[in-house]
This record gives sequence, C-alpha cells and structure tokens, in this order.
Amino acid sequence: MISAIRSDNVPNLVVMQYTNFWMVWNVLLVPNFFFTETAIQRRNPLNPNARRAGWIGCNILLSEIPPDGKLHLVSDGVVSNFYDIRKRYSEVRPLSQLRPDVRGWTLDVLKFLRRLNKTQFTLSEVYSFETELSKIHPSNRNVRPKIRQQLQKLRDLGFLEFVSKGYYCLLKTQ
Repeated sequence: MISAIRSDNVPNLVVMQYTNFWMVWNVLLVPNFFFTETAIQRRNPLNPNARRAGWIGCNILLSEIPPDGKLHLVSDGVVSNFYDIRKRYSEVRPLSQLRPDVRGWTLDVLKFLRRLNKTQFTLSEVYSFETELSKIHPSNRNVRPKIRQQLQKLRDLGFLEFVSKGYYCLLKTQ
C-alpha cells in the first residue's frame, strides 16, 4: 500500500456498513488522494506455515484521514443528496493535484486544523501540534517553517484564508 501511495496509484475506498437485516446503513467514500503513509499501519508478516508465508498486509487507519476526505454517501440509512456529495468532492479535488510526497504533510496539517474544531485560528494554535507532527515526520527538522508552508498550500487550494499576520480562517467546512 505504501508503494501505491508513493506512486499515486491508490484506488478509492468505499466502506459499507449494513444492519443485521442486510440493509445498507452507512456508505463512506474516501477519495484516493486522501491516503497518506500516516493512514497506513503495517501488519506483521504471515507466519511460515501460512499459505502465503511472509506476505505483509496493512490496516487503513480511517482516524488518520481528515474529515474532508470522508464523504458520507449513506448515513444512518439515509442516502445523501447527490449534488451535495458532488459539491464536497469538487471542493476537495484540488488536493489531488499535489504530488504524493507533498500531499502527506498537507493532509496532516489539515487534519490537525480540523482538530482545533473552529473556523478561525492562530498560527500559535497550529504550532501546538508541532510535537505530534515531528513524530509523524521524524526526518523533518524544520517543522514550524513546514507548517507555514502547508498553510500557504491550503490557502492556495482554497481551504483557508489568511486574515492578518498569524490569523487564519477555514473556508471549507467538513
């Protein structure tokens, strides 16, 4: 899966939940450009006695995908409005234009912005995630400049607006 992410060759993910009576209850679409290495958890290789011994699988961590990348087609048995889904998809589609090696940082910063749970925020509030971002991206020694760079990318993609020095506003809701 990691090689598929790096080569930008990941399929879209559709997750379906159904009731005990086989009625569709929830359907979730995760567009392929929302998959980052952060959202993948490596599993242990299959044991030597297994038919496919040595094969290594993975878990997809939906919690690591920003809410923007989770399009609910059906929620609690109710089909979402087709036009609303198309609109949300077209709002997030600019992220697909980012190279896979850059997209991970951008989506990680977006995920943390969503965790603030507010539309207006300050740069110092985003810096509060510096330690977590350092753990996710250990090879980067300049986390604060990288955060600012990703805020600029999100601004250029239409996700947020620069209000004044150190102040931002999220434009696209989840």
